[in-house]
Amino acid sequence: MSSSTGPSRQHDQAGRVVAAHGRDAVVENEDRERIRCRLAGRRHAVVCGDRVRWTAGETEGGGGTITAVLPRTTELARLNLRGAAEPVAANLSQLVAVLAPRPAADFGLCDRYLAAAEWAGLRACVVVNKFDLPDAPALLAAATATYRAAGYPVVRASRDGEGGVSELAARLAGETSVLVGQSGVGKSSLTNRLVPGVEAVVREISEAASAGRHTTTASTLYHLPGGGELIDSPGVRDFAPPLPAPREIEHGFREIAAAASCRFADCRHLHEPGCAVAAAAADGRIDARRLASYRELLGLAEQLARPGSPRFRR
Repeated sequence: MSSSTGPSRQHDQAGRVVAAHGRDAVVENEDRERIRCRLAGRRHAVVCGDRVRWTAGETEGGGGTITAVLPRTTELARLNLRGAAEPVAANLSQLVAVLAPRPAADFGLCDRYLAAAEWAGLRACVVVNKFDLPDAPALLAAATATYRAAGYPVVRASRDGEGGVSELAARLAGETSVLVGQSGVGKSSLTNRLVPGVEAVVREISEAASAGRHTTTASTLYHLPGGGELIDSPGVRDFAPPLPAPREIEHGFREIAAAASCRFADCRHLHEPGCAVAAAAADGRIDARRLASYRELLGLAEQLARPGSPRFRR
């Protein structure tokens, strides 16, 4: 795999964005050369995973110009400070939510990521990382009880020794996956174990970008040895997904949607009589914390749907 800041071909060609910073991007061509490119015109910013058309610069080392961003099959987005949907990665097939015993696992954050995956039509799984730490088995038990019951695979990973990353690698094979989670849960260390020679890849991308940014300052796409691609996204303190209409919120929680055979068709699963979801939570078939996460997002969606409220765009 080679790097290039002076592409050899001068005609319009296909490429894949492997790192992006607003209107600037590192594009990988069909030969897996990496080229610094700039988005032409007034188009919106590109994101990691975008498929593009680009042309080479006129001078050696001049980089290239992205002339078109091809339609996205899927995208993961978040709400920015203006309340608008901001894509963070595109053309994904799977979201991998990473938890760890340290920092303390934020299950609410994990729920919001999984809901975003459901609304975007992505497969999803949960990884309990740092399984070599003493308090990891308790976290694995809690995550398994919560998320396997909701229909999500839960796998473990460790920095060394027992567990390793073999189970996760099998889940990633053939997929285009994005790693998401809190800062400090070890996403970059997972990437280091899953992608041989990742330091060299990071160095090539930094050189192509002429920025020297660290991998965790922007999402970066890597090729997996077993087939498939992995996008390592920056760690976050919080994540707010763009919200659909209130009636669609339950579809971000697959176990709630599956249990929603309520007496009333417009049941919101709050305190209505004959609510099948509330009954399922009462007898333990639905995790009470997951139901609380659903109700929190429903309340926000209803608030935004009221006349006069600012509407968050998906």
